[in-house]
Order: sequence, then structure tokens, then C-alpha cells
Amino acid sequence: MIAIVKYNAGNATSVKNTLNRMGYNCQITEDKEVIRQAAKVILPGVGRASTAMRYLKDNDLDILLLSLTQPVLGICLGLQLMCSFSEEDTTNCLGIFNTSVKKFPTLDKVPHVGWNNFMDVKGCLFNGIDSFDCVYFVHSYYAELCSETVATCDYIVPFSASIQKNNFYATQFHPEKSGSVGETILKNFLAL
Repeated sequence: MIAIVKYNAGNATSVKNTLNRMGYNCQITEDKEVIRQAAKVILPGVGRASTAMRYLKDNDLDILLLSLTQPVLGICLGLQLMCSFSEEDTTNCLGIFNTSVKKFPTLDKVPHVGWNNFMDVKGCLFNGIDSFDCVYFVHSYYAELCSETVATCDYIVPFSASIQKNNFYATQFHPEKSGSVGETILKNFLAL
């Protein structure tokens, strides 16, 4: 079973609907025992870093997430919360990835909304994916490049499109909204 973590951030239902359509059994939950026993865990999200982190901490979900040993996938805000710090509301995050989240400079339209491709793609999440393939982004904040970056994108500045460390995987883009390319990435994650 796949646990989709409920923590008062948007987008959980969209992820659930995509996985159900792909034939996977999943559940949106904040039940710690269900999350602990799940084969895979997904931390999706659309919302504010400070509000999301407060909910995770108030419900001890931050401690639980850090203790998980099965594959965990963060999506969009989920990726940002896995970083060490976010400029959004000056928020200390989970610290899984050793990088900070910054607001895009207003040199172009912010938020970054729409389809974009990858650069420097590597790692098992991207089996069968080409750097010319496009995925869907919608975000005003980005994770800086770091040693754990496994795919980059460029919008105003180069940023981490995907990060991976041990059993933790994360995408700034929305695979559930990225058509067949996103489905391939989700399948690669679920096959781990």
C-alpha cells in the first residue's frame, strides 16, 4: 500500500487520483502506523512552508518522516520541506537534503508555471526519461543546486528539479500532472 501523507497541504487528492488511475492502491492518511507500515510514502504539497511544517511538527509527523526507511517521494512543497531551510516565512524544514529553498528573483514572471525540460538527469527515478522530456512546474520558490541534485532545470536561475538521498526522493515538478513522462517517473519510484 502507498501512503500519501495528509498534512493540510493541497494536491494529495490529485496524486491519489493519478495513482488510482494507474492501478495502484493508495490512501491519504496522517495515521502514523499506516505511514510507518506503507511500502511507499508520498509527501505531496501545494501551500506555505511555515504552515505545512507547523502541522508536521504539531502532529509529530516530522519525526516520523525522518525515521522512515522505505522509499519516500516529496512532490513540489514536499521537496521544499525535505530541504534544510526555506526563505518562505523563514522556515526551518526537515533537513533531509542539505540545501536551502529560495524565492525566484523577479527578473521574469513568478511563479514559474508551465512545462519545462531537464538537464543533467541521473538516477533510477529517471529510467526511460530523456533530458528533452518536459514536466509540469508551478512554484515561486526553488531548491538550490546541491550534491544531492539528480535533475536540474533552468528558470531565471538553475535549480534542483529533483533531489535524491538514500531512500528519500523528491521532485519540484508535479509528476501527477506531467502526462506520460510523469507516469513513468511515478512508476520508477513505485518499482523501487
